[in-house]
Amino acid sequence: MLRRHHDRIAALCRRMCGNPTDADDATQEALLAIVRGLPRFDGRSAFSTWAYRVATNACLDELRRRSRRPAPGLDDEAAETETGVRQHGGGDLGDAVADRLLVDDALATLSPEHRAAVVLRDVCTLDYAEIAAVLQIPPGTVRSRIARGRAALADVLGGNPAPPPRRPTPRT
Repeated sequence: MLRRHHDRIAALCRRMCGNPTDADDATQEALLAIVRGLPRFDGRSAFSTWAYRVATNACLDELRRRSRRPAPGLDDEAAETETGVRQHGGGDLGDAVADRLLVDDALATLSPEHRAAVVLRDVCTLDYAEIAAVLQIPPGTVRSRIARGRAALADVLGGNPAPPPRRPTPRT
């Protein structure tokens, strides 16, 4: 049964954690927690909803652990190389990779609460009721977090340019 859900759980963890190593750790922790928790699964929700909840918790735990670790820095040459790769992709595949990296970086700027809601909706394609069940929050809060998260992503990705300055209307 886990094989059927592995790819979706791994995708959730990749987008939630942003860092491939942390995502792998969170995926492994989520799968172990699912296996350990199977006897407690009561069937009140769909298995996939419960599995997403376990995976989301594993990701949030991993993000908390990460915040307590010192961040590894890139040397100047590595940072320039990474920036150059993102700016000068190599055709369609390069553009797709660059776009994904930009989205992942933008997701990393969101709070864990907003990131979880956006990823569950836009990556995992859960409906609002399922997200509410996974995050254990009211559906209205889900809608709010998704709207705020998407707005923040649009700002980071350049999709919400500043409105043009208002010109005073001439009086006649």
